[in-house]
Formats: sequence, C-alpha cells, structure tokens
Amino acid sequence: MGAVGELYKPRVDVPTLPWWRRIGLAFGVFFRVLFDARYASALRAGAEPGADAPPVRQPEARAASPASLPRGDGNEGALVLLSLLQTEGRFVDFVQQDIAAFGDAEVGAVARMVHGGCRKALGAHVPIEAIRAEPEGQRVALEPGFDPSRVKLTGNVGGGGRLDGVLRHRGWQATDVRLPTVVDRAGARVLCPAEVEL
Repeated sequence: MGAVGELYKPRVDVPTLPWWRRIGLAFGVFFRVLFDARYASALRAGAEPGADAPPVRQPEARAASPASLPRGDGNEGALVLLSLLQTEGRFVDFVQQDIAAFGDAEVGAVARMVHGGCRKALGAHVPIEAIRAEPEGQRVALEPGFDPSRVKLTGNVGGGGRLDGVLRHRGWQATDVRLPTVVDRAGARVLCPAEVEL
C-alpha cells in the first residue's frame, strides 16, 4: 500500500482532460447514474461500463403528449432535482452549451456561477456530507464487515480481516431529500420553460 503520507501521482504518459471538460464529463456521469440503473450497477460492481452498457438516450425531437407519459415511473424526483439545479445554477444551460470555442477564463467564470447556484440548490434540497471524516491521503483501517456500498476498495485488493489503506476520496452521501412534490406529472419534464419577452 505504500508508506505513510504517500501521495497519489497520476501517470504522466496518459493525456489528461482540461478541468473544464472534466466538469461536463462529471455532470454527465452523475446524471447517467441517476437515470440509468444498469450503468450505475456496472459502476458499483467495479466493471468497466462499456459496450454492454445501454447507450445514452438522446432528447426527443418533439414533446410527448400527456397521455403518453408514464404515471408514477419514479423519475419525477430526478427531474425535479434537475429543474432546481437549472433554476439556481443554470446547470442545464451550462451542460447543453458547446464550450469548446470559449477560453479557459470564460469557462472558469461561468463555472464559478454554476457551482455556486448548484451548491445552493443541493444544500437546500439534498444536503450532502462526507462518508469518511479523515482527510484524503491519510491512512485508514477498515474493520471486517465494513459496508462495501460506502467504501470502495481499489489497488491490491485481496485477503480478509482488517484492511489498511490510504483514503483517496472521502465519499459523499445524501443526509436528507427535501424535493418539492410533483403535482403535474406531465409538466415535470419541463426543466426550464422557454422565455418570450414582449
């Protein structure tokens, strides 16, 4: 596992994505995990979600009629959360915008605004806290019977009993969910209405 205080050092021969592209990628993976149960299961199992994972659905060209919408399909909460992130942080605008033509400074300024709004929305509706209290990079011990849904093992995994390793990520968990109640299921798919100024 390495010496105490050992730091993670990425391989320098692997090209890395700029941080602003990683933001979009992180949001994309976050919402794919929310909406795609098979993809989330593959990630949790430690599998490489690749060809066997279902493709990402593209948005429909026309709006579905209220009669064709499933009733109580369980997706309303995710849609409400996405709508809240849009309202407070213009998250959907940011992710849907092609930012390749913009400079890092421009993207950084927008990302700061999106970050502040999304953080506010999550704090109000889905409070989040770290799973582990120790700082990242510190050595930690896992006792037998630890919850594998709360701690993911990487590296030289094997053996049983007490496990010692280095905390690479503290993990996150939702402490509560306080989403508004969906009254109009057909309207739940409208994340942000179009605006027409007269």
